[in-house]
Amino acid sequence: MNASEQAMGLDFTSKIAAIVNLFKIEFPDAKADLKPWQNDPNTREFSDPDSLDIGFHFPGWSRRCQCRSMLVQVRFYTDTVETKRKLIGIDTTGFNHQGIAWRLSTVEKWQIEGNYQPTQEVEDRLKNFCRQVFQLFN
Repeated sequence: MNASEQAMGLDFTSKIAAIVNLFKIEFPDAKADLKPWQNDPNTREFSDPDSLDIGFHFPGWSRRCQCRSMLVQVRFYTDTVETKRKLIGIDTTGFNHQGIAWRLSTVEKWQIEGNYQPTQEVEDRLKNFCRQVFQLFN
């Protein structure tokens, strides 16, 4: 679900801003997009209310990242006992002119998979960003 739609309450809105800032520390030339999904019936069908989605776009194509934009999906689980949202993982997808270039998921192996691999430096920066987001929510 678009981050802009999830920005309810000062605490969660502050955390969304912190996620953007953490990403921009690692990738200063990226521009944040708090509404990466279009508001149409096809998109709404796949909307996940337990996901906070932020797009990041680079000026042109990033050779080091092997993409021109990234989609960061912060995934939550609502604990019915504690009635609290808990972070369960982060999925990051890099997109190039052909579509999906690569994916990084913290749910399992924390490994980048895909046909177009970013540099090791970019992979390390992405993993550092993900660790900091986990610290933010835990």
